Amino acid sequence: MQVRVVCFGELKKWLGAAAAAAKGRILRGSEITAGPSTSLRCAQDDSIGGVAGDVVSRVSKARPGAPSFPRRESEVGRNRRLRFPSLAPGKRRKAGAPGFCGKAAWIGWVMTAGLATGLGPGLAAQDLTLHVDVKLVSVFVNVTDRNGAIVGGLTREDFAVAEDGRPQQIALFERQSELPLNLTLAIDTSGSVHKDVAEETDAARRFAHALMRPQDQMSLLEFATEVRELTPFTSKVSQIDRGLSQLRGDFATALYDAIYLGADRLGRTQGRKVLVLVSDGGDTASNITYAKALEQTLRNEVMIYSIIDVPIEASAGRDLGGEHALITLAEQTGGKSFYVSDGGLSKAFAKVSDDLRTQYLLGYYPKKQEPGKQFHRVVVTIPRAASQDFNIRHKTGYYMDPVAKGR
Repeated sequence: MQVRVVCFGELKKWLGAAAAAAKGRILRGSEITAGPSTSLRCAQDDSIGGVAGDVVSRVSKARPGAPSFPRRESEVGRNRRLRFPSLAPGKRRKAGAPGFCGKAAWIGWVMTAGLATGLGPGLAAQDLTLHVDVKLVSVFVNVTDRNGAIVGGLTREDFAVAEDGRPQQIALFERQSELPLNLTLAIDTSGSVHKDVAEETDAARRFAHALMRPQDQMSLLEFATEVRELTPFTSKVSQIDRGLSQLRGDFATALYDAIYLGADRLGRTQGRKVLVLVSDGGDTASNITYAKALEQTLRNEVMIYSIIDVPIEASAGRDLGGEHALITLAEQTGGKSFYVSDGGLSKAFAKVSDDLRTQYLLGYYPKKQEPGKQFHRVVVTIPRAASQDFNIRHKTGYYMDPVAKGR
């Protein structure tokens, strides 16, 4: 018999490690298979009490009359001494390694308990599916000092996280996250900025070559009157180069359509999700509103970096409202905005790259959530320091339902 584990939400991010521990295999990026005598375990003993209350599991079958698996979360939640043997005795998880151990161990316990107690020998030759949903809220954080210098070397103990005003316990902490980077570069080729296309192409090409690692992928959009995907997600910079050579201009600007489409495509990926916009902020052709574009971005946990290319420095010829929209989109999603006028496009791209390389990753399992509330506000602080000592950037919150309804 094979047991299939289907994982939802943030748990997908650590499937590679969990599958390796189970000596199973990953299917379509969101499933693990393992034999009936194999339980999912991790390389370090780990208590699962803090995770259990956030997990909903069941064993289901394709045909009617299948037995259901009893809910055990409350029992496990009280038994905080429950631990699992490590794969290699004495081997410890490296400091800063992804904190997947509790989740992997919990799955292993459910699989073992279910097969041992609830299902009976008559099902031994049949496949079972175990559904596991763990909501780990991930927050990428950048910290700078009063002078704008990047602050490194902070630890988990330096940070505090609150959701809707309620303190949360940090369960996951990483510096300079090694999670795969999924980045969409969206370039405005409308009439107001088309004169800069040659410079944009050259700077974007250098940006892609400098940033991409083997585990990363990038896609390329251009937007003017319409939005066009020139290059789908790829880890090959040569394909990004080819897409950049196909930029062409038009008159109008569908900025919010590009943001909505970019966030939607990024939402289907796993890891860090970043949308880099190069535009003056004007929008003259979108079917999507600013509010819907922002909502789609937050629902899909996408960070926006805005590179603002002002065509006319005199305020009479600038779309100040559009510039403000680009700045606000970046602030709300945990990204940042840069003006091309402050050193040129190449310098702006370099700042984006530096920012992405110096992020902290904080993760927590929400506690005491208000029932029925869809959007939850997140605040990250450094309690030991005065509020003016550090500038802390992160997303303002998240939606419980990742799917935006309607336009």
